[in-house]
Amino acid sequence: MIKIAPSILAADISRLEEQLLIVKKEKIEWLHVDVMDGHFVPNLTFGPSMVKAVKKMTGLFMDVHLMVDEPDFIIPEFCLAGADMITVHVEAIKHLHRSIQLIKSMGAQAGVTLNPGTPAHLLDSILTEIDLVLVMSVNPGYGGQKFIPSVIEKIREISNKIKQKNLNVYLEVDGGITADTAPQVVKAGANVLVAGTSVFGQENIPRAISLIKESYAGLSK
Repeated sequence: MIKIAPSILAADISRLEEQLLIVKKEKIEWLHVDVMDGHFVPNLTFGPSMVKAVKKMTGLFMDVHLMVDEPDFIIPEFCLAGADMITVHVEAIKHLHRSIQLIKSMGAQAGVTLNPGTPAHLLDSILTEIDLVLVMSVNPGYGGQKFIPSVIEKIREISNKIKQKNLNVYLEVDGGITADTAPQVVKAGANVLVAGTSVFGQENIPRAISLIKESYAGLSK
């Protein structure tokens, strides 16, 4: 079943609880939290306190995407704040396996993120150890960017690797997901779609969610 994970990066912080409860009513199960450090990416966003607050407001699955250098220093804090899934960037990690072990030791699920220009084969040695692969379909750092079509082939390649090994690993895509691009990534094998501007940036949030769901309805299994 395909999951939509609205990104709170695009939410109106002055109406955050209101908007979060709207998406919850639409049977959304996951919320995506983009954590940026101003170093690995040129932006600053949320800390563990935001994860804790959103978890308290909604009780939903907290999908925390760490776009930071040296994430091992903050992984424990996000786990304690209520993160259910933590993804780290292969480009930011010196000892990837150790970071995955740290996340799991804290009771959270672990994922690995690849930037648009990072090849899929870098996952080969860690794929059996993780719960999720996050493919960035924009360069990380800002919301509202346009989808990069060349990532479709990488999504398909990773999907095939997961199937060949018969793994229970989510394949998530983040960046430029709309009713136009969602069917493309679902067809390529993605089953978690991060949607920011196309959900929280719309006046009618329930209708925005419905449009995305309708776009891939005939493709989901």
